[in-house]
Amino acid sequence: MTGALAAVAATPKADWYLMRGSGLVALVLLSATVFLGVVGTRRWQSPRWPRFVTAGLHRSVALLAVCFVALHVVTAVLDSWVGVGWLDVVVPFRSPYRPLWVGLGAVAVDLAVAVTATSLLRRHLGHRTWRAVHWASWLLWPVALVHAVGAGTDTRADWGLAVVVGCAVPVLAAAAWRLATRQPTVRQPAVRQPAARQPTGRQPIPQPRSVP
Repeated sequence: MTGALAAVAATPKADWYLMRGSGLVALVLLSATVFLGVVGTRRWQSPRWPRFVTAGLHRSVALLAVCFVALHVVTAVLDSWVGVGWLDVVVPFRSPYRPLWVGLGAVAVDLAVAVTATSLLRRHLGHRTWRAVHWASWLLWPVALVHAVGAGTDTRADWGLAVVVGCAVPVLAAAAWRLATRQPTVRQPAVRQPAARQPTGRQPIPQPRSVP
């Protein structure tokens, strides 16, 4: 009986489990978002999988990933053992707990907020501005992956490592496919229009027709 009570007392809190679980789920959803984004940009489709399905799934998975990132951040702050404050979530490399790895997580959160905000405000932003910020997702994903490997405790287990590998392989394969199928842009030479002829000298005076 005493041993059972000691085991329960030594069991981590619910927020510790939520922080670990939500972090891995967020990584899986973020990887799926990047993968679907690559598929959408290459305009892949099939009779059973139209392109609008990929676009809709990409948006839904991205929104779900943001929700799990928010849950991961809140539970990390609420957990007393980790000791991460609200400022540590957005300011990188100032956390007392594993400052490098948690700092990379803060960088990932900042990038996720920027990508999400510009996606929600896409109608009010120019396409060039939105696209420039959206390219940050290619930096967001590897930073989040390294954060999960360095700061997470479950990635040291075989099943946790399998989750990380399962996230990395599809995204890297999609990136390689995109680079391999990318068509170089060929600039068309500018066609010079002939200049209009300017009248020079005297204009010929029309001669009257002779009436027979």
